[in-house]
Order: sequence, then C-alpha cells, then structure tokens
Amino acid sequence: MYPKDPENYIDRLLVRANLPLVDAYLQAGLDALGDATRMVIFQKLANGPIAVNELARQLPVSRPAVSQHLKVLKVAGLVTDMKEGTRRLYQLDPEGVARLRAHFDRMWTKALGAFKDAAEKPTTGERHGKPGRTRTKCV
Repeated sequence: MYPKDPENYIDRLLVRANLPLVDAYLQAGLDALGDATRMVIFQKLANGPIAVNELARQLPVSRPAVSQHLKVLKVAGLVTDMKEGTRRLYQLDPEGVARLRAHFDRMWTKALGAFKDAAEKPTTGERHGKPGRTRTKCV
C-alpha cells in the first residue's frame, strides 16, 4: 500500500535509517535509574547482596514498594537475585553494570575528545563578544 503523504513517509524512513541502533537493555537501565528510589537501591546493592527486608528497613518506602523497584531493576538487567534459605538476596548484575559503564565511557571519551579538539584549535585573532560594541574611555 502506497502512503498518502510520500514526502513525509520518505522523511520518516530517512530519519529511521540514520538513527543509531538503541541498545534496549541500556535504555531500560537508564530509564530504571531515573527514579530516585531505584537509584538509592542500586547504590546500596553496590555494597553487596542484600535481602528485601534489609533494604526496606534502610529506605522510607514499604517492603512491597522495594520489591516492585527491584523487579524493575531486574527486568532492566541491572539486578539479579538468588535464593538463600527462606529469603531472596539481590545483587547487581555485572553484565548490566558493564553495559552502563561502557556507554558512559564512550560518551566521556567522545566529549573529552571534542573538548580537546576545541581547546587545541588555533585562534584566528577574532574578538569575542557582541559585534559592533567598542569600549570608550571616560574622561
């Protein structure tokens, strides 16, 4: 079926073709850490495995809420769990953390490279500021 608006259709195809592929797990991880409570839980898990009840005692949210936040982090690939006796321990998933770290490493490498290029760019003697304004001496 031919689209009703061929120019708009072609524009959308061009945009879609030129967008970099988005890592779904990376995006899910970033989205999950956008919530302040999940970020605190993520940071607490960086100290090692911990049970839901222990986490809930350290946070101003209920145990069921902590469980829901852990589920979101788990689905995002940032947390794993294991059964230990009658309780379940949660810990950071090294693969998910590595994915986030690689993303930020690439971002910072690119940003610092651009900053270095800009800092090393030879100046042409141009003046900075608003054009057409000159300083006058007051007598």
